[in-house]
Amino acid sequence: MRVFVTGGTGLIGSAVVAELLDHGHTVLALTRSDTSAQAVEAAGAEPLRGALADLDTLRAGTAQADGVIHLAFNHDFSSADALTKSVAEESAALEALGEALVGSGRPLVTCSGTPYVPGRASTEADPLMTEGPLGGRATAVTSILDLASRGVRSSAVRLPRTVHHHGSGGFAGLLTDIARRTGLSGYPGDGTQRWPAVHALDAAALFRLALEHAEAGTAWHAVGDEGDQVRDIAAVIGRRLGLPVESVPAESFGPLGQIFASDQPSSSAYTRQTLGWEPKHLSLLEDLENIQP
Repeated sequence: MRVFVTGGTGLIGSAVVAELLDHGHTVLALTRSDTSAQAVEAAGAEPLRGALADLDTLRAGTAQADGVIHLAFNHDFSSADALTKSVAEESAALEALGEALVGSGRPLVTCSGTPYVPGRASTEADPLMTEGPLGGRATAVTSILDLASRGVRSSAVRLPRTVHHHGSGGFAGLLTDIARRTGLSGYPGDGTQRWPAVHALDAAALFRLALEHAEAGTAWHAVGDEGDQVRDIAAVIGRRLGLPVESVPAESFGPLGQIFASDQPSSSAYTRQTLGWEPKHLSLLEDLENIQP
């Protein structure tokens, strides 16, 4: 299958491109720069120059492909306005990708976060939250899944709060960055809230399985660790960086403070049973031992 991939040079995207190539697919990857194009070519894929906001380029890439995997997102969490802009950009891109596939029967695999469900681990059957700072992403993904009724084999891989590799990535990576900048490994509240996680190489395998096998309109959970307490995550970060570990106000984390403070474990039991997906790589707490002081 010839697959058009957006976000193909990021932490997750580069793993997805390698996974696809290793399993006999060819890849056309959206690239914003010469450096990204060179990285794509070095991996064995073909670059298509353009940005996520270039809707005509997205349509052109889709026209050349047997299927699409969407991963690109501008991770600007510096302010609420910046986050809103990133969500709006992605929503427009998803709409363009989806409309280009209507009536084709071709697969479109997009991504979202795992949902928050009070009092228990979320499952694949739970709806995404359309409120909060990232609620717009959930609305866009739901619209893509609804394209199942219009001849698109759409599916969504729900990613946990931390997708990691070599000790970096995701919300745990943000905690590490903040710790380096502030000299304190902080966690919100009492730190007992749980964050799910997955290794990037395991997530990549699930994206491929969804592309190849997922039925239209389905959602899947790329969850390796159901939920690690945030204070345990902060403790490893603090030990690796030689910094104190303390509770800090949720507001310290800016527009993501509300999410950081939430208890949000998640299950992938249905995904494992149905698609035969089984995580094989390091857990989050094991991988964080790779943080360099």
